[in-house]
Amino acid sequence: MRKPLFVAISSILLISVIGDSVHAQSATPASDTNPDTSKDAKKKEKAAVNLEQVIVTGTRTPKAIDEIPGAITVVSKEEIQHTLLVTEDATAVLARTVPGYAESSQAMSNTGETLRGRIPLRLFDGIPQGSPLREGTRNGTFTDMGVIGRVEVINGPSASEGIGAAGGIINYISKVPTKEGNETTITTRYQTQGYSDSGGWKTGVTFARKQESYDVLAAASYIDRGISYDGNGRRIGMNTSGSLADSTSKNLFLKAGFNFGENNDQRLQATYSRFKITGKGNYIQVIGCRGPTDDPPCAVPHTNTSEKGQIFGSKDAFNDFKQYNVQYTNNKFFGGSLDINIYKADQAMRYLPENTEDKQDPLIAPLNTLFDQSEITSHKKGIRTSWTRPDIFNITGLELHTGVDVTKDEAQQRLALTNRLWVPPMNYKGVAPYAQLSWDIGPLTFSGGYRREDDKLDVKSYTTTYYRNRVFVQGGGVKYKENLKNAGAIWRITDEWSLFGSYSEGFTLPNIGIPLRNINVPGQSVDRIRDLNAIIFKNNEIGFNWRGQHGAFGATHYISKSPFGASLAIDPHTSDFILSRAPVRIEGTELTGEWRFDDQWKVTGLYSRIRGKTAFWSADPAGRYGSGGLNKPMGVLDINPDKFAASVTWKFLPNADATLGSTTLFNRHISGNDVRAYDGAKFSYEEQTHGYTLFDLGVNYDMQQHGKLSLGVENLLDKQYILSWSQLAGYQNYWAGRGRVTSLTYSITL
Repeated sequence: MRKPLFVAISSILLISVIGDSVHAQSATPASDTNPDTSKDAKKKEKAAVNLEQVIVTGTRTPKAIDEIPGAITVVSKEEIQHTLLVTEDATAVLARTVPGYAESSQAMSNTGETLRGRIPLRLFDGIPQGSPLREGTRNGTFTDMGVIGRVEVINGPSASEGIGAAGGIINYISKVPTKEGNETTITTRYQTQGYSDSGGWKTGVTFARKQESYDVLAAASYIDRGISYDGNGRRIGMNTSGSLADSTSKNLFLKAGFNFGENNDQRLQATYSRFKITGKGNYIQVIGCRGPTDDPPCAVPHTNTSEKGQIFGSKDAFNDFKQYNVQYTNNKFFGGSLDINIYKADQAMRYLPENTEDKQDPLIAPLNTLFDQSEITSHKKGIRTSWTRPDIFNITGLELHTGVDVTKDEAQQRLALTNRLWVPPMNYKGVAPYAQLSWDIGPLTFSGGYRREDDKLDVKSYTTTYYRNRVFVQGGGVKYKENLKNAGAIWRITDEWSLFGSYSEGFTLPNIGIPLRNINVPGQSVDRIRDLNAIIFKNNEIGFNWRGQHGAFGATHYISKSPFGASLAIDPHTSDFILSRAPVRIEGTELTGEWRFDDQWKVTGLYSRIRGKTAFWSADPAGRYGSGGLNKPMGVLDINPDKFAASVTWKFLPNADATLGSTTLFNRHISGNDVRAYDGAKFSYEEQTHGYTLFDLGVNYDMQQHGKLSLGVENLLDKQYILSWSQLAGYQNYWAGRGRVTSLTYSITL
C-alpha cells in the first residue's frame, strides 16, 4: 500500500507539538577550502564575516562578489542541506538554486543538464570531473554531497579555469573544519515511496579536527537505493545512460592541512577522494510507447518501466571516480599570494547494455541479437598555479592575478562486453598562461584579462566498428592555439545598488569522441576532420544587483555567440546523439531574489528564460556553400524551457524550521524552417514540450545534544509528469519523473 500524503503532514504537526521546550543552537557559518589570501585587511575582514559574498572560483583567491562583473551564484551550505533532505541527487540542488541550470535528469547521467544552454565545466575543489574529449554526461555524480560545503557557479562562458566551460563553471567546494578540537557527525537516512522495493537508506560519518596549525577532515558514507516509481505508481524504466535507482554508492573523502611559517602564512594541504556508484542489476528496462505514431504503435501511451530480470552476460553500470590533490599556498610570496595545485584524477563510467544498430557485428553474433555496454575511461594530471599581488606598481587598488595551468588528459571509449574499440585513445596536452588585472577606483571596478591556450590533441590510427563500415582512420594531431580575452566593469552606485557589464570568451572541444567514432568513409585522417575544431564562445552580459537589510534582488541579460558552435540532434537510424557544427546564438534573461520578513519568515525566487538559434546546415568543406542562417531553434537537448523556482522558509520554533519549495518548467513550442539555395534542399524543425510544477518540503527539528531530526518530501503532491528532455523522441528515452518520495534523516554531532 502507498503511504498517503497525511503521513507527511502528520509528521510536521507532531514535530511542532513536541518541539516547544527545545532551544535553538547557533549555526556555524560555512567556510572556504582555501586559507585566507585576500589582498588587504578590509577584504580579509569581509571574507571572515560573510563568506557567502566572496568566491574563489575563477580567481583562486577569495574575491568579493561585488567586484566580479558577471552573474555569480553561491549555493550555501544551508541550501545544500535542504536539498539533501529531499533527494540525494547531486545535481538537484543546482536545478533548484541556479537560474540558467536545466532540470535534473534524476539519474546517474546528467544528460540534458546544461547551464545557459551549454555544457558547464564541473569542478570538485578545482579539479575537472569530466573530459571534453568524450563528454559522457556522467560528471555530475562524483561524490557524496554530504562532504560539500558550498557550490560556486560562474554563469556563462569562461576560460578562467581551463577548457570545457562553455556554459559556465560549477565548482563544488568541500567542507573544512571550523570548530577547535574534535567533532564527529553521524548521519542516517531512510527514504521510501511506499512500496516494498522502493526503500533506500544512507549511513555517513564525518570526523573533523582543528588545531592552531593543522586540520583534518575524514568522511565516509554508504547509500543503498531502491527502485523508483512515478506519480501513477508505476516503476520507472532504468535509464540507458545509468540510473540512480537500484544502486549503491560508496564514498571516502580525506583532507588534511598544515599551516606553518611566520604567522602561519604558508599552508600545505592534501586531499584524497574515492567515489563509486554501482547499479545492483536487479531490473531491466521495458520500453514504453508514445502512441499511435510510434514504431511499433500503441493505442494508449505508456512510459518506460522496469521489471525484475537481467540481460545474460551483462555487467553493472557504474561511476568510479578517484582523485588526489596537493595544494601549497603562501600569503607572503613576493608581496602577493601564491597558490600551487597539483592533481591527478582517474575516472571510469560504464553504461547499461544495449542492442542498438551501432553495436552490432555479424562476426560476433547475428545482427540485432548482440548486446554490448559502452565504457569510458579518463585519466587527468595537471598543475594549476596562481599569484595574486595587490597594489601592483604601487598603484592603490590595482591587482594582478597571473599564473600558468598545465594539463594532460587521456580518454577513450570501449564496448566492454566484446572488448571492441569504439572511440580511440585521445591524448590531450595543454599549457595556458594567463594574466588578469582589476582596478578599484572608489565605487568603480574595472577588470580585464588574457589567457593563451596552447594545446595539442593526438589520436593514433584506428579502425571503426562494423556499423561504420570498418574504415581505417589515419591517426594524427590537431593543434589548438587560442587567445581568450575578457573585460568588465562594476559601478557600486550605493551600498545597496550596483551595475555591471562584461565581455568574456570561452574555449572548449566539441565532444571529440562522437565525430571520431562516426567516421564511415575511407581515406579519413584525424588532422583533417573539420568537426574536431575548437568551439570559441563570446559572451556579452549586463545586469544589476540590489542588496538591502532584508533582502536582495538581481537581474542579468546575456547574449552568447559561437561562429562554429555545436548543438545536439538525434540520429534517425540509431536514435543516438549526433553533433551538429554550425553557428549558434543564445540569448537569455535571469532574475533572482530573496526577502526576509523577519527572523521567522524568508522567501526566495528565481526565473530563467533562454532562447537559442543555430543553422540547419554547416558550411560545406568543399566550399560549395556556406553555413545556413540562424533559423533553426535550439530544443530541449540544448536549452531548457523557461523556469521559475521559489521557496518559503518558516522558523516556527526557535529550534525548528520548515521550507516549502516549488519548481515550474513552462510549456514551450518552437519551430523553424529554411531552404538551401545551393540545391533547393528544404529543412524544418518543430518541438513542443509540456511544463509541470513540483513541490518539495523539508522540516528540521533540532534536539540539541540529542541530534537533529529532519523530514523531506520530494514531489509533495505526487504529480505524474514526463521529464522535459524525455518528451523529445530518442533512443528508449520515454521516462516519467519520480513520484512522491518521503525521507527521514537523523544526524548527531559529538
